[in-house]
This record gives sequence, C-alpha cells and structure tokens, in this order.
Amino acid sequence: MTNTHYISAEILDLPLIKEIVENQMKLELSDEAQLNIRKAREYLVQKMKDNETPVYGINTGFGSLCNVKIPADNLSKLQENLVMSHACGTGSLVPKPVIRLMLLLKIQSLSYGYSGVQIETVQRLIDYYNNDVLPVIYSQGSLGASGDLAPLAHLSLPLIGMGEVYYGGNRVSSKKVMKKFGWEPISLKAKEGLALLNGTQFMTAYGVYCLLKSYKLSYFADLISAISADAFDCNMSPFNALVHLVRPHRGQVKTAERILEFLEGSEIGLSEKKNVQDPYSFRCIPQVHGATKDTIQFVHKTFKTEMNSVTDNPNIFVKEDLIISGGNFHGQPLALALDYLAIAMAELGNISERRTYQLVSGLRDLPAFLVGNPGLNSGFMIPQYTAASIVSQNKQLAVPASTDSIVSSNGQEDHVSMGANSATKCLRVINNIETILAIELMNASQALSFRKPKKSSDFVESFLKPYRSIVSFMDEDRVLAEDIHASIAFLHSLDVDSELIID
Repeated sequence: MTNTHYISAEILDLPLIKEIVENQMKLELSDEAQLNIRKAREYLVQKMKDNETPVYGINTGFGSLCNVKIPADNLSKLQENLVMSHACGTGSLVPKPVIRLMLLLKIQSLSYGYSGVQIETVQRLIDYYNNDVLPVIYSQGSLGASGDLAPLAHLSLPLIGMGEVYYGGNRVSSKKVMKKFGWEPISLKAKEGLALLNGTQFMTAYGVYCLLKSYKLSYFADLISAISADAFDCNMSPFNALVHLVRPHRGQVKTAERILEFLEGSEIGLSEKKNVQDPYSFRCIPQVHGATKDTIQFVHKTFKTEMNSVTDNPNIFVKEDLIISGGNFHGQPLALALDYLAIAMAELGNISERRTYQLVSGLRDLPAFLVGNPGLNSGFMIPQYTAASIVSQNKQLAVPASTDSIVSSNGQEDHVSMGANSATKCLRVINNIETILAIELMNASQALSFRKPKKSSDFVESFLKPYRSIVSFMDEDRVLAEDIHASIAFLHSLDVDSELIID
C-alpha cells in the first residue's frame, strides 16, 4: 500500500483522515487537482488584465474597505498586507494535531480550483505538511465568519517568510526553516491572501479532531459503564433488545447491544439480583449514551460536507465565466454542530459522575468509599469531588457560543457565527470527558474487586488486566492524583478499531 494520499482523488471522511494522520501519509496533488488549480489561476490572470471593474478582494480593499480600488501595481502588496494585518491571534496555542488538520483541509479546499491561487502556493503548504513544519497558531481571534481570519493568517505567515513554526521539536522562526529547506518566500499574487485567510479550516480542523476523540470516548463510556454496572451488581434486563426495539433510536439500540456484548458470560451479571430496579445512571445508559451517539452522527455528517467544500471568497467559476462574492466562509453550520457536540459529550460526563457517586456511597454490599477501614481511610471520596467539579465546568462550557454575535468591520460584517469559540470550548469539554471517564474506571475497577470470587465477563476481565498492572487495588489511602493521571494515560494510549467506533 502506498503511503501517499493524492489530494482531490477521493472524498475526505473521518476514517480516511484517521488513516492519513496515523500512518503519517505524505500528501501529493493529483493530476486532476493540478489541472483545476492551474485553470482557475490562468482564468483569473486573464480576467484581471486591464480590468477596471472592482472585484472584491482582488483589486479592492477588504471588509468595509471593499469599495476602495487598488492600483494594479499594488495587488501583490495588498495580499501580503492582508496576511500580516490579520495575524492578530492570541490566547493559548493550537495543538499540533489540529494544525496538521488545518493544513490538510486548507490544501483540500484550494485544490478544487475555485480559489484562483498559484499552484506554487498550494505546493508549499504540502511541503509544510510533508516535512512536519507546523505554523504556530493561536486559539483566539476568529469570529467564525469571514472565515477563521486570524488563525489562518498565522497559518499563512510562513509562506511569506514571516511568523514562527514548530520543527524538529522546537519553536523557531519560519525564516530559519526556509533556509534549511532552500525555500524562497512565496510572492502572493492577486486574490491569494484572501483565498488563504477566508475559510473555515480552523473550525473544521477542531471539529474533525473533536469527532475522532468523541467516537473513541463514546466507546469507552459504554465499556466503562458496563464495568460499573457489574461492579454495582445491576440487572441486565434494561439492556434487553426488546426494550429498545419499541423505541428504536439508532444510538440507543447500539448502546444496549454493546453493553450486552461487553458483559456476555459475566458471572455477576447472571447472578440473582436483590434489587428490582437500578438508578437511572445505570438503567438508562442506552438512552443517554445513545442520544450522544446520534448527535455525533449528525455532527459527523455536517463536517463531512464541510471538509469537502470550498469556503473562501470570492469563488471563481471558470466554466461559467463568473467571479462571485458570497458567504461560504460563514461558520454557522459548524458553530451549531460544535455546540451540539459539546452538549452531548458533556452529558456522557454528567451520567458517568453519577455512577461514580453511586459506587462510593456504601450501597449494594460495597464498603463506603470503596476502601477498608473507612474513617481512617478516605478511600475514593475525593475523586468523586474531582469528577463533580469537572462536570460542573463542562456545564458552563456547554453554553452555546453560536447564539452570540457581534458586529465587526465597521458594520460590514454584522452577523458572525462565533464558531471558533464553539470549537475551542468543545475540545475542552471532550478533554474533560476523558478525565471523568478515567475516574469512573478507577472507581469501577476498585468496586469490582469486592465482587470476588465472582468474575465479570472475559472481555471485561481482559480489559482490566493491563489496567490493573498500572493502577492497582487500593488497600489504604495513597496519592490518588497519580492513579487518575495513570488512568487517563491508559485510556489515551488505547487504539480502537475505527470500524467499531465510526459506523
């Protein structure tokens, strides 16, 4: 199998992106993409020869300066000024995996031939990706309309020999890396700066990254909740397929199936129960986890469309002989989807913490706080506090950003999506979910030990065996922060077959 992905040769989707990233595949423009890029550029060059008609962003200013005509001999300077002036990012640094996705998605969008860029510009972006030269980008500065202007300006600065990049484990000036590779700065031509800065690649990259993590954590939420269900000696009847076939939401049915698969053959699950019903946090796992699954699927559909779209402005239609200024850079579909995803993922944490609370409450023949000699030992009292604190933070972060807007560019850009804020908040929620689930796993594995000599299923026991080599049974108090971090690292290290999580 070749370790090269040919841009524009096939539609991007999450499994393909996961393959490109995990296999560290190199990017290369397909013949089709090269032809599309060249045709659009040649068309634009011919169209602008001796053209006195204002065409937004090509021979005019930007935003509210759209009516200011720029002389032909300043068009290249106009594009360079655009990149420099819009590089106003601040806040925390964008994670490197997200930057890689931004590069991939920007290259993909420019490859369709509706942007009018030079092929040399696209090739330089590919050179960055293939050599793991990652522009330093800040997480704050985008309103999520007019595109992700500030983040994409920082993505583009190295093209003109400015800004900083990550390379070889260091953060260095782009000029230093360009000298190493023998790269000359790109002389941006008419429309190129706008093509680079207009677009939704910041929001989309965050969305793709969040989706990949969400699928994985959704799977782990099912598995860890199954361990908790056995540890709490729960009834298996709420997972019976008959219950879910009369309310057949896809995610709900899938969750119930998974729980039964995870616990198949469990001695604990097959044993006679004293309790007729279990708390909602156990009994309603299919309904709650399932609703999150359905949300992830909806968001996936939205982002699949976006990652295969042209989102800069204006768009060049060679066949129709038109250059049209529109609004494909507006991030409203993404802002709504990211807010929805944040809410849905926050609920996985919400119900997880409730299961943790039940496990430490001294119920179902389990010792209070899951430790011997409670009182002298606090046991697992405080990890539940930690989970509760994070759950509460997630509730705050899940407040939608997409319901907000603010006027910019002197009133020209009078409604924005705030999708960039939705994106960065969503990732914070998802990272928090990993911690909350890790705490539940720590509690569930401890509680399950008190069910011996009865065992859980072979699947659960095999999953817990390597975990127990890292986080052992706690006889008496110890520093549990170390166990929490080890549990997070354990979940983070596990790879789940994409066919299992993306279906």
